[in-house]
Amino acid sequence: MIGAVEVGLIYGVMALGVFLTFRVLNFPDLTVDGSFTTGAATAAVGILRGWDPVWATLAGFVTGFIAGGVTGLLHTKGRIDGLLAGILTMIALWSINLRIMGGANIPLLRQETVFTGMREAGVLGTWAGAGMLAIMVAALGLLVVWFLTTNLGLSLRATGDNGPMITSFGVSTDYTKILTLSLSNGFVGMCGALVGQYQGFADISMGIGLILVGLASVIMGQAILGQRWLWAAVFAVIVGAVLYRIIIFLALQVGLDPNDMKLITALLVIVALLVPRFKEMWRWFSRWYLNRRGTTAATGIAAGAVAAAALTTAGSE
Repeated sequence: MIGAVEVGLIYGVMALGVFLTFRVLNFPDLTVDGSFTTGAATAAVGILRGWDPVWATLAGFVTGFIAGGVTGLLHTKGRIDGLLAGILTMIALWSINLRIMGGANIPLLRQETVFTGMREAGVLGTWAGAGMLAIMVAALGLLVVWFLTTNLGLSLRATGDNGPMITSFGVSTDYTKILTLSLSNGFVGMCGALVGQYQGFADISMGIGLILVGLASVIMGQAILGQRWLWAAVFAVIVGAVLYRIIIFLALQVGLDPNDMKLITALLVIVALLVPRFKEMWRWFSRWYLNRRGTTAATGIAAGAVAAAALTTAGSE
């Protein structure tokens, strides 16, 4: 369970990136499946070449940032549909990631990583380690909240809400879209770098289906905490990432086949997406039932009054 919480907190960094595109920009970005591996590959190669693990992790952010910028340029300047632009970048990154790693897998088991100090201190794998990771991810969440309340952040949010309106104020929506996609994939790339160091290897297939994990984290978290306030919407995605990993952990514990995890993830996203509709149906049914009950009660009272009047008239005669 502790390991699932730790991994969920690390994947919370990726969920923050997906939040920026899916919720803030309202953009279906599939680049994350490739940029996640790009960040892991960059960090792994950097560590093998003697880079400081912190700098290697930041390099993962930079390469992810560049990948997101490419998608943004294809969409804004190339006038390519956003979904297709993300797919094109994702496919191109598969070959680029193989070039970066020089193969399909890079082991990091004997290399120094950002988690080496925690492992040597015996903190990693304990609730203390999970608490330290929670503090670091929460600090990153606070940074995102602060950024989205700045003038530039408000421009990014306005671009997702009403692009033509913000354009009328002289803001370049092309610039805000490119920046948002770059920042989003920068977070995803940094998460890939952290995951690669945590699990001890970088693999070419580690990012496959990651967009579904990100969407599950965002949707489930916000279904629980809501998104009425900005800070709640941001921290909800981190909670969702942890909750997703706990659900996967429990599913494995009860004996489900690991090959079914993608199916379980898809079902979780479907359920989370349908929850608001179920709530609307329940409210409609409740109103209908109360109205019908009230009408029936009123009819019964009226009938009783008529019967009482009839009895009174008969008695007087």
